Amino acid sequence: MIKFKLNGKEVSTTADANTPLLWIIRDELGFKGTKFGCGIGMCGACTLHLDGAAIRSCSFPLLGAENKNITTIEGLENNHPLQKTWIEEQVPQCGYCQSGQIMQAATLLASNPSPSDQEIVDHMSGNLCRCMAYVRIKSAIKNAADSMSAEVQTFDPRATTQQS
Repeated sequence: MIKFKLNGKEVSTTADANTPLLWIIRDELGFKGTKFGCGIGMCGACTLHLDGAAIRSCSFPLLGAENKNITTIEGLENNHPLQKTWIEEQVPQCGYCQSGQIMQAATLLASNPSPSDQEIVDHMSGNLCRCMAYVRIKSAIKNAADSMSAEVQTFDPRATTQQS
């Protein structure tokens, strides 16, 4: 039995340890937001987070997830600034690759809260979009970074109250 946390909850499976993690998440555990694209980890549609790092789940063996924290697009709970800017920028056309795009972009903003255009292009280069929405994707990432920066700048620690 292989155990791991999925979106903050303990899960387990008796599936073969070499089964791609994507199939366990989609077919066994029912989280359909992570998509199958190419099956060889080249398109990024299956991107999710393993202990905070973006991985391609279609080519990642289940055994590698043991005792790890996995986050899918559902784990962002529609609260991530990227999800908001994705809607504002009307990024998706067909939408198929978008969960992978958002999950990849989230790791960029976690490590680099103010990326340049080139840093965005470099970080996102492994995620393909058949609709060619790359300009809107980059714009949404920039706007999410700006939004996150504005939230940090408007925080006033003096406005918090201490409980005694």
